[in-house]
Amino acid sequence: MSQVIAIAGATGFVGRHAVRELLGRGLRVRALVRDLSRASGLLGTHQALSLVEGEAERSADRESLLRGASACINAIGIIRESASQTFRVCHTGITRGLVEGCEALGVGRFVQVSALGVGDEGNCSYRQSKFEAEMIVRRSDLAWTILRPGMILGAGSGFLEMARGWVTGKAFPHVALPYFKRHVSGPPVPGLATLEDPAIAPVSVLDVARAIGECLGRPGTEGEVIDLVGPESTTMPAILKSVKDSTPLAKRWLRLVPLPHSVGVRLAKLARPLGFRHALPFDEGMARIAGEDSVARRDKAESLLGFEASPVLAHLPTFMAGR
Repeated sequence: MSQVIAIAGATGFVGRHAVRELLGRGLRVRALVRDLSRASGLLGTHQALSLVEGEAERSADRESLLRGASACINAIGIIRESASQTFRVCHTGITRGLVEGCEALGVGRFVQVSALGVGDEGNCSYRQSKFEAEMIVRRSDLAWTILRPGMILGAGSGFLEMARGWVTGKAFPHVALPYFKRHVSGPPVPGLATLEDPAIAPVSVLDVARAIGECLGRPGTEGEVIDLVGPESTTMPAILKSVKDSTPLAKRWLRLVPLPHSVGVRLAKLARPLGFRHALPFDEGMARIAGEDSVARRDKAESLLGFEASPVLAHLPTFMAGR
């Protein structure tokens, strides 16, 4: 009988690809999901897949997920807070609960999906909570691996779906394609500020899922923090242009409009006390991160995981078609 892999966040973008990857490796997968009907639609049916309905915040539901499993994958994460989901609960609290549950129930292996750029000097709440979660994992008695993917692209990507709305004019701001550039110097005014495009090395969600699977079979990945990025360096305007070119019914006349990332940070700060933070399609942390490079060395990942990340940009048309 194959080992059981427990996965939290199974219906998320990374999680559902990880489920397919693990099933493809002949493993049994137990997924914690909030809604059985929705999860079945997203994950399909498989004799080696079992669904546990519950909330990752509840200890009894975590126990149902973890009991008898040999490993746990934590793929739960949010990029922006809402009234019902906060970074502290989704990142720090749930990770603590899963780790403590694994220790109590004898689940020895743990793979944490974190994010590129996370560290002890996090410049936003998102990264701070991700780092706190990482430290909970690192201080545990488990055989852990932390994966830090950069920008993840693939069919079903939340970013690509959002960009589809922009290029078709169906989503705010409807008349342009705004994006953030790094504010290098000068006043934070378009046309006066010195701006530059941060470098982005997007990674395929299929490679992130493959990395998760490889971790489970490679003892050399235990106790390691591994950055995951793709082999191509690009920029946000190049990605948006490709999305526009690949999307049926895209409005070809829409212009890309660069904005200093510092302006986004200030707008988000002003919107919060005024009660308008959800009126913006970004928060302070997203604006800060958009002003930074999203690249890393690939040699550690290739050495420990045994494969090279695949190119992503040429597959954007396929991703856009596979919604």
